Amino acid sequence: MKHFLLIPVLLLLAACGGMPMSELPTRLNPLPDHLPPMKAFSATTPQISRVRANSDIARDFLELTFEMESGRAIDRMTRFEGPVTIALAQPVSPQFAADLAALLVRLNREAGIDIHQTETGKPANIVIQTLPRRQLQATVPHAACFVVPRVANWDEFRQNRRSGKLDWATLEQRERATVFIPADVSPQEARDCMQEEVAQALGPLNDIYRLDDSIFNDDNINLVLTGFDMLILRVYYHPSLKNGMSRAEVAERLPDILNGLNPSGRLPHPDRQEKTPRAWINAIESALAPRVPRTLRLTYARKALKIATDAGWHDNRMGFTLFVQGRLALGIDGRTAVDSFTRAYEVYSDNFGTDDIHTAHVALQLAAFSLSQGDTELALRLINDSLPSVARSKNAALLAAFLMIKAEALDFEGRPDQAALVRMDSLGWARYGFASDEDIRARLKETAALRPRGKPPGVG
Repeated sequence: MKHFLLIPVLLLLAACGGMPMSELPTRLNPLPDHLPPMKAFSATTPQISRVRANSDIARDFLELTFEMESGRAIDRMTRFEGPVTIALAQPVSPQFAADLAALLVRLNREAGIDIHQTETGKPANIVIQTLPRRQLQATVPHAACFVVPRVANWDEFRQNRRSGKLDWATLEQRERATVFIPADVSPQEARDCMQEEVAQALGPLNDIYRLDDSIFNDDNINLVLTGFDMLILRVYYHPSLKNGMSRAEVAERLPDILNGLNPSGRLPHPDRQEKTPRAWINAIESALAPRVPRTLRLTYARKALKIATDAGWHDNRMGFTLFVQGRLALGIDGRTAVDSFTRAYEVYSDNFGTDDIHTAHVALQLAAFSLSQGDTELALRLINDSLPSVARSKNAALLAAFLMIKAEALDFEGRPDQAALVRMDSLGWARYGFASDEDIRARLKETAALRPRGKPPGVG
């Protein structure tokens, strides 16, 4: 089940004790009547970001495979046997079809799974059905998208949702599953849902917050299947493993499997990361709950931060905790917001460097604030450091947001020709990353409002 933590360009002026929103400058660049064509990413393959000890991967594999997100244990492994078929329930956009085709190529090549698409509307092992977001969330309010076993369509899901038929832990073998994705979202959000839910239909059902280079993580930093994820799926479908195996039986076989598939992981020093405590998970999920008052969500974020601090974390979980607290503090406690983003940036950059997707998510907030303060030098440095990792991670919404801020910074510095080129580039990516042209134009207005009046020192 995928939960979205959306990362918009936030109007940090209002959050940081600057001008009230009603006094924001209204000077805007003319908004285009016609947006440029949608841009899409090339079919590059995300690489494994770092070398892991195979003993650590085995630990992660067991936790991913034999536990649900709730922490409930699964007593046996299940997967599809033989070739796997996947079908769309109804016709979809050309971009969605292309994204699905690219995913299947990767699953065959990188995960070694024999999976292929069959005719739209016909039965298959995995069916992808799209439906209006309102309809989906009226039934499952907290999910952006999800996958369930043993059903073939939405009506069958609704008829059985209160029965034990949809319980993954009762399966003996996977034979049929349906992925439900909102139809009225951006191409990127539809792709992200498809990536994670198809992967969970095939393999692990759990998400682990400590995994910094995986889509199997509810922080939603990684949006497409990573090299690590493909390795996990390759292990999942290794011929040495079978349906019905217990955790102990799988654990016994993992060292040989991983040493064969991942020889660079024969490291003598594992990371020894401990399992994330349920108290922190509960606090951070309460902080992310969409229908809870923001002040209460901020209280939960502070609780999560205390747990992380007491545990002595300095990993991606600490960075994420600070990032969540910063977002929730916007408009409530501006000093806390900026301090949280600054500390999150330090934690992420210490762990991953400045050219990393984790760091980039926080850099967006800091760049927006820097622009609002007229510090375009810092804003441009944060943006330029982040752009390569954002492109590698295939996050078009984040890429468009960075480029919009960069265009405003260049305009403020008196470089309108460069700004116009960057702004046009941002719009192509925004067509993929945002849900509608209206959303794109609204984002342009918000970003333009960040730019201060006047000109920076030294600009005539």
